[in-house]
Amino acid sequence: MILKRTLLPFFIFFALNVHAQKTKPVDVVEASLKAYNSVDIDVYMSYFSEDIEMKDYDNGKINAKGKAEVRAIFEAYFKASPNLNSKVIDRLAFDNKVMDHQHITKAKGSKDPFEIVIIYEVLGGKITSMLAVSKSK
Repeated sequence: MILKRTLLPFFIFFALNVHAQKTKPVDVVEASLKAYNSVDIDVYMSYFSEDIEMKDYDNGKINAKGKAEVRAIFEAYFKASPNLNSKVIDRLAFDNKVMDHQHITKAKGSKDPFEIVIIYEVLGGKITSMLAVSKSK
């Protein structure tokens, strides 16, 4: 009985810590990037909240709002880009924000590789916002 009472706090701490590790914003973003590179729309979409917003930094435009709109964009993009690949050049994680500088190859409509910065906001283990920053032309 004493052993059970002594170990119980340890097991509770361990269980909570394991759950917290799975939902760290940087882990959510990394997992979503793996699904992106696998061109797996179902797994990729599993990392987004129902009210996800995709925004463009340069003009402030919301390009998609809600999981259905985001899915429609990426479903077409993945279908047209079967060999799509994104490599993280640099990553900064701060609180519930993750900023990735990515190098993307074999994307639909782009014969040349390109770079983009995406700032993700993660709440409750789901991506709630993606803000895309493109290079000035």
